[in-house]
Amino acid sequence: RRRRRRRRRRRGAKVPPQKKDRVQQSRLDTMTSVSKVTSAMMRSIARRTSTTQVVNTRAITHHHGGVVSRRHLRSTTTVMSAYQSSKVGDYPSMEFRCFYEKDGKKISPWHDVPLKNADGTFNFICEIPKETKAKMEVATDEKLTPIKQDTKKGKLRDYPYNINWNYGMLPQTWEDPKHVHPTMDVKGDNDPVDVVEIGSTQLEMGSVTSVKPLGVYAMIDEGELDWKVICISTSDPKASQINDVADVEKHMPGELEKIRVWFRDYKTPDGKPQNMFGLDDRCMPSAYAKDVIEETHEFYNALKSGKRSNDEELSLE
Repeated sequence: RRRRRRRRRRRGAKVPPQKKDRVQQSRLDTMTSVSKVTSAMMRSIARRTSTTQVVNTRAITHHHGGVVSRRHLRSTTTVMSAYQSSKVGDYPSMEFRCFYEKDGKKISPWHDVPLKNADGTFNFICEIPKETKAKMEVATDEKLTPIKQDTKKGKLRDYPYNINWNYGMLPQTWEDPKHVHPTMDVKGDNDPVDVVEIGSTQLEMGSVTSVKPLGVYAMIDEGELDWKVICISTSDPKASQINDVADVEKHMPGELEKIRVWFRDYKTPDGKPQNMFGLDDRCMPSAYAKDVIEETHEFYNALKSGKRSNDEELSLE
């Protein structure tokens, strides 16, 4: 029999029907098993995707009060659920402005966003996102004080290179140009207090972010005191570990010196001298920074209430 089977195979004989049926059935069984496994895998992936979408939607709703785009999800540190920003005009241009709204009404980021939150944190107005160089600032002399690009000699101003941190200001603060600092013998620069936010996320221009102060540099720019408060977003992954300048040095070694050098040197490419720093070039601790914020908040309140005359013709609405 074996010899006959071999001869049939050599002659190209067909496989007996019973054998063929068994082979086909085995193939069908294999394909069915693969199909079942594939279907199970697809159902598992679908369940995981669905779960992830639900979790993400809940997380977004928690932070922003509604579902927003992925671009906005990266800025989970913002408290823009209460404030919205709208941009008018081409960017960059002389006409560009970033206005703020709350409950459908236009507001001023300087006057109408509170300095502090109920949990003791502070609100940070981001004028310049990290790793950009357009010199944006709140226009304190325009109605509603929108964000615009600074100009000089009729041209839009840029830094000579990117700023490596989110940069902006604290609302309801003001460095009084009539107040002489008792130890540094310099006057304020007539602007809100500047903030350098050292978190890992690039914040959007016009965003309002909850931050905590870590320290402060006393920069002296052309003879005027220009405080630089170092902060971190309360939603940053390192925020729970960093509360003061010593913590910054521990978890982000060298960062404070980078900030000081950047602000010391950024005007030198234009042939200007380096900026100076008071208080022995030190970044003062968090408690000192909070005192600076409180003092400049008092200066602001005096200006806004009329107790201090508005000789500088700033917009107070």
